[in-house]
Formats: sequence, C-alpha cells, structure tokens
Amino acid sequence: MRPISLSSEAVLELAEAAVWYETRQRGLATRFLQEIDHVQRTIQSRPLSFPKLVTTSIDLEIRRALLPRFPYALVFIELQIEVRILAVAHLKRHPDYWLNRLQNT
Repeated sequence: MRPISLSSEAVLELAEAAVWYETRQRGLATRFLQEIDHVQRTIQSRPLSFPKLVTTSIDLEIRRALLPRFPYALVFIELQIEVRILAVAHLKRHPDYWLNRLQNT
C-alpha cells in the first residue's frame, strides 16, 4: 500500500470544512474527520475501486471517493510513491475547480 498525502489546498479545504461543521454542532467536526479517515483507509487499500473522474493527457487517472454521510468527495490520484488527495471537494462546488492542482503533481 502506498502512503496517502494531501495537497496543501486539500489540507485547507479539510480544515475549513471541519471548522464549519463544528460551528454548526459540537462534535460534528469529529464525525466528519472520522469519516475522512475511514475513506482514506479505503482509498489506500483499494484505490481502483473508485470511479475515474478524468484521465489526463499524461495518462494520470483521477478518481473520486464519496463520503457516505457528508456532501464531500476526496479527489485523488495514484502516483508511483503515494496516493495524493488533490481536493476535499464539496459536492455543490463547480466539479472541476481543482484541475489546476495537477500542475503540482
């Protein structure tokens, strides 16, 4: 299994979402982060089980893992040495807003 890393943008998105949930209900951020952790472990053990979103011109397959109880998805790409989470994407956002992050991959 390859280790998982988050892009700096994904780290910010994750933190912002957790803060937002905690302001809505005490303990909700903890449940959100637990779900993120669960989905990350599933990605790490079975990355190909998630649907492809985009195949780039350089043959990188971008996949998306939906969170079961929150309106978020982890957008990720498998690299040789790691699985990189490109975005912690709210499902109501423009769907491809994170595409420019591929330049850092």
